[in-house]
Amino acid sequence: MQHLGEWLVAAKKLSDADLQRAIQVQKLSGGKLTQILVRLGLVAEKDIAQILVDRFEYRLLTADEYPQEPVLAEDLISKAFMREQHVLPVADDGKTVQVAMLDPSDTFILRALAMATERIIEPVLALSSELENAYERLYGAGAAQREENEALIDSSLSAGVDDVERLRDMASEAPVIRLVNSIFSRALDSRASDIHIEPFEHHLSIRFRIDGVLQEVETPSAQLAPAVISRLKILSKLNIAERRLPQDGRIQLRMQGRPIDLRVSTVPTMHGESVVMRILDKQSINLDLDAIGLSPQILKDFKAVLARPNGIFLVTGPTGSGKTTTLYAALSRLNTIDRKILTVEDPVEYQIEGVNQIQTASKVGLSFASALRSILRQDPDVVMIGEIRDKETAGIAIQAALTGHIVLSTLHTNDAPSAITRLLDMGMEDYLLTSTVNAVMSQRLVRVLCPHCKQPHSMNAEEVANMGVAHMVEADQSVTVYGPTGCDECAHTGYRGRMGIHELLLMNDQVRHQVLQRSSSEQIYRTARENGMLSMFEDGFSKVLAGLTSTAEILRVAQASR
Repeated sequence: MQHLGEWLVAAKKLSDADLQRAIQVQKLSGGKLTQILVRLGLVAEKDIAQILVDRFEYRLLTADEYPQEPVLAEDLISKAFMREQHVLPVADDGKTVQVAMLDPSDTFILRALAMATERIIEPVLALSSELENAYERLYGAGAAQREENEALIDSSLSAGVDDVERLRDMASEAPVIRLVNSIFSRALDSRASDIHIEPFEHHLSIRFRIDGVLQEVETPSAQLAPAVISRLKILSKLNIAERRLPQDGRIQLRMQGRPIDLRVSTVPTMHGESVVMRILDKQSINLDLDAIGLSPQILKDFKAVLARPNGIFLVTGPTGSGKTTTLYAALSRLNTIDRKILTVEDPVEYQIEGVNQIQTASKVGLSFASALRSILRQDPDVVMIGEIRDKETAGIAIQAALTGHIVLSTLHTNDAPSAITRLLDMGMEDYLLTSTVNAVMSQRLVRVLCPHCKQPHSMNAEEVANMGVAHMVEADQSVTVYGPTGCDECAHTGYRGRMGIHELLLMNDQVRHQVLQRSSSEQIYRTARENGMLSMFEDGFSKVLAGLTSTAEILRVAQASR
């Protein structure tokens, strides 16, 4: 295992500087290099396991292969030995014992286990976190953990929630630190976008938003809530004594070998403070315009819009529909050495090399409008506004477009034509909109079918016609589409990941005429459709036909757009 560090560096899972740092820690404190790398957050456990599997062809034990009961008598291998050496028997047929290990090449441990059990030892590779969880569940450490939590609950009851110093001490107790760290680690492993921690009368609800859907993962005792929430507030540098007002903060971590940014929001509720954390994982976001799920025709039109020398491009949709990712992908395409790009955001979610990003600060009067007035004097070529919220911001955006700038921004409307009527309602002049707005894109996110378990089924011509998309398939022909099933790869949900479905409204002469006539959003929509605009539902159904998502998903998020 002495070459593991070099293998990780060669695979670009670890930097040479981080390897040297881990080696120094190993020299000072001892222990296995693998554990130190994971403990310092320099490398993900799965990355280490994959290197070992590739190099030595070890079999990696899955989480559901751990036994429900101990497989060997307690007098054969001591619990202390298993804990210290990180080994765990997982199967025994009387002749051969299968043993989960962090290092299956450790011959000393293999010989010791063979002598103690008088059986053939078959080593299998295990992830440290899964091995630790199985050990605690099987050999009583879980009971010890429960006792620690019960002691913590008793102390919290005796101290009272108004004792700020006691809360601070409780937040630093080992059981609370372990629980919070476990929440972060599980959220990353689950690909969660948000963590919701909500105190109720009898329990503390912990839920993850995975692929846009909330799933409950744990329900500790309600008495743990003050300590857990105080721990999160300390990490995000919030005032733990203030429990009457909402607060916003930020936690920066290094976990599984990558930097993680969490945006923290707290609000007071009936039974304590509710905490929601948005996970911003820089490595999980793809800012390549060709890779964000745009259909070929929409992608072609989008690139043509971005190639124009000036004008406004708007992205609309509800919160959590991927608007910011689309704008960042557009910025990445525009981000060339000959352009100066400035953004005003609330908050800055991802930092882009070569882009000057400004975060609004309402406490000191730095709003979207005030920041925009200043940055236009910075001689930008491209301006990105996080959101057009009021008449003043909209007016400055239009003036910027009129003076030769490319302006990108978002609006909260249900479809693309409604963005035009929203700007008119804000007080913008119709002739200014027709001369500055180049295009409006509306989007939603749908879950992607798990490629390992999706199952085909047929839709007959009547079902296709009822969905209003008969023109997209051959007349009177049934079509094959796919639906979710559920397997270990997708946590039995049938879906893994999300992708966008879009509609792109291009500002052509016919649409401009409707805007100048102050037509309704419905009339603008009909005109755009007559000129070839693909509806969001049609774009979604094209992805159903490609086997990427299910009809249930597009009906869930885009039915109103038909």
